Amino acid sequence: MEIKSKISVLPFAIVTFIYFIVGFLTTVNEQLQAPLKFAFLSEAGSLKNTFTTLISFFFFLGYLVNGTLASKWVNAFGYKNTILRGLLFMVAGLAMYLCSSWFGYKFPTLGLRFADAFLPFGFVIFITGSFLMGTAAAIIQVVVNPYVASYELPGTQAVQRLNITTAINSVGTTAAPFCVTLLMFGGISILNINIQQLLLPLAVLIGIVIGVTLITKNLNLPDIANTRASDQEQLTRSIWSFRHFALGVMAIFFYVGTEVAIGANINLHAFELADSGHPMSFFGKTDIIIGGMDLGIHALLSTLYWGGFFVGRAISSFFSNISARTQLTFTTILSTLLAITAMVTQNLWFLVAIGLLHSTMWSCIYSLSIKGLKKYTSKASGVFISAVFGGAVFTLLQGGLADILGSWRWTWMLTVACELIMLSYALFGSQQRPKDMLDI
Repeated sequence: MEIKSKISVLPFAIVTFIYFIVGFLTTVNEQLQAPLKFAFLSEAGSLKNTFTTLISFFFFLGYLVNGTLASKWVNAFGYKNTILRGLLFMVAGLAMYLCSSWFGYKFPTLGLRFADAFLPFGFVIFITGSFLMGTAAAIIQVVVNPYVASYELPGTQAVQRLNITTAINSVGTTAAPFCVTLLMFGGISILNINIQQLLLPLAVLIGIVIGVTLITKNLNLPDIANTRASDQEQLTRSIWSFRHFALGVMAIFFYVGTEVAIGANINLHAFELADSGHPMSFFGKTDIIIGGMDLGIHALLSTLYWGGFFVGRAISSFFSNISARTQLTFTTILSTLLAITAMVTQNLWFLVAIGLLHSTMWSCIYSLSIKGLKKYTSKASGVFISAVFGGAVFTLLQGGLADILGSWRWTWMLTVACELIMLSYALFGSQQRPKDMLDI
């Protein structure tokens, strides 16, 4: 059933809340990198950073492998049934996390050996769960992005609606680091955590997601006209023939690459600085004690970085008169300058500040990329979501560079390169050609 003429805010709110869950669990996955590095990879030798970043790599591999599958499901089964499938994948991923914690606790000596590195099977199970979680996030985002962009709430434009939804998503990403530190590990120093501490929190998360799935199944989530092809309808053009879309896919690959790399790896850089006694690592300490609880420098840096997303998206949701192209141009230039300054000064707070600027880039690139695609929109969304795999590539690449260079400091040149590519998309690649403007 297509959406009725009288617009209700409820479907928009439902989709936005589910996107909040995706944001929360995505960042939980990233924030488990540092704890699992100590819990699972103490014998990983020279490959410790590389193995650690496999957590993010396999999460975003799910986007690459299953993003286009999700768009096929949208066309065949509609938005609601596809989002339900995504929630079921999320339950499966959390169940694998639970199995990983149990297996790692019961059989810590079972694993694989690579030269001087030992990789426990518990860790292998966890990264399998990361792949399923990434698949879930990809499926849900294939629904959320076109749904929100096309759901015509009065007095809003597409980029505003996307910024509102992603701002709520950022509430989840902001809360996740401290939830990992305080709820999952009880404020215990990251150096002293035990893998079995994950069992109860993960069981609770599984119960919550199952509850959300059952509630969503019984709610009305109408389709939106002219945003997807029917199962029998053939699309006559290749989605790649739309130049502004094809270049937008490239831009989002590099955007998510640097967005996730900072969020996932800034804590690892902070520990490196702490070991060297650098003053930027909170006066040479890795612990922040508040009210008797050990919050950890990694939690603070990551929370403030993702918190910048929430603040930036909340503010930009009011930018009804500033085009997506202008926003993207300004934010990429300033982010480039901040990344260079962070490397030169070894001041991680400049990297944290980039979160405020990264906050609007997804909405800007997405709205510019799908402009005028009409019935190609849902298919475009699946391909677009596959480009989120950049989060896997650059996180792993940066971890490998850190092992090769012996430091995280100059690995942030990857961020500079990504920002410049996005700037070129804002200035040139986002312009829509006349032959890409559909009349249907």
